[in-house]
Amino acid sequence: MSLAGKNLLDGPAPTYLPEETELLARVQAGDIGEDLAKAFPKSPLAWATLAEETWADCRVLEAYAYARVGYHRGLDALRGNGWKGHGPIPVSHEPNRGFLKALLLLGQAAAAIGEADEAERIEKFLNDSDPSAKSELS
Repeated sequence: MSLAGKNLLDGPAPTYLPEETELLARVQAGDIGEDLAKAFPKSPLAWATLAEETWADCRVLEAYAYARVGYHRGLDALRGNGWKGHGPIPVSHEPNRGFLKALLLLGQAAAAIGEADEAERIEKFLNDSDPSAKSELS
């Protein structure tokens, strides 16, 4: 059996979440996170926006909770789009950014409330998803 031309590092293909054009338009128009989460409760971007707003207001526990919802909604969306629990989730693909932003905020909030183990796991997950995600989204 010849291995010539075979990439031995082949892993799962990147996962690309579907476009959320109506939601993205409302985010860009400046709609508040609470309204977005009510209108789009399955969207990780809506929950990440709400988490980001509460984080900015120094409401750390609320930010943690909203980011956790965004994280779980994102996992549901990823699985629904063929993700098998690992593999690239490119930050360069705009629809992936909601999930990755929720993940980033969850890690920050976990660290802020003293959940060091969780913060470490989240940081590893974010880096494994896309090594440039943290710098792109911070």
